[in-house]
Amino acid sequence: MTLAHACILIACLLPIACAGVAKWRGFGKRRREGGYDNHDPRAWLAKQQGLQARANAAQQNSFEALPLIIAGVLIAEHAGAAQSTVDALALAFLACRLAYIGAYLADKANLRSILWLGGLACGAALFFVGP
Repeated sequence: MTLAHACILIACLLPIACAGVAKWRGFGKRRREGGYDNHDPRAWLAKQQGLQARANAAQQNSFEALPLIIAGVLIAEHAGAAQSTVDALALAFLACRLAYIGAYLADKANLRSILWLGGLACGAALFFVGP
């Protein structure tokens, strides 16, 4: 497994981590007391505010970012790009995504947008690094 492949795996796990943060405060409480509702989780999440709502939004955006990194890595490798370049861009993408999630949770909107753009640039660059 290359470093870029490991980055894809970690990127695939980021939405799950965000979902855990979004649902964390609802675990252990009864539904009628506002606890997590596994019968209708999307409606329950839609009612959340603050950190939980931001974590849920970060989860959704993390799912949306997956096709770019997966396709980018596979296309770059298929095109014969230097593995060190593919690894570096995938790692930079992952670093931007992790920082993006942190900024989202901390409610730092401008920083979050800059980090989103950085991740997008790294992912898009993978399409152009072939020989």
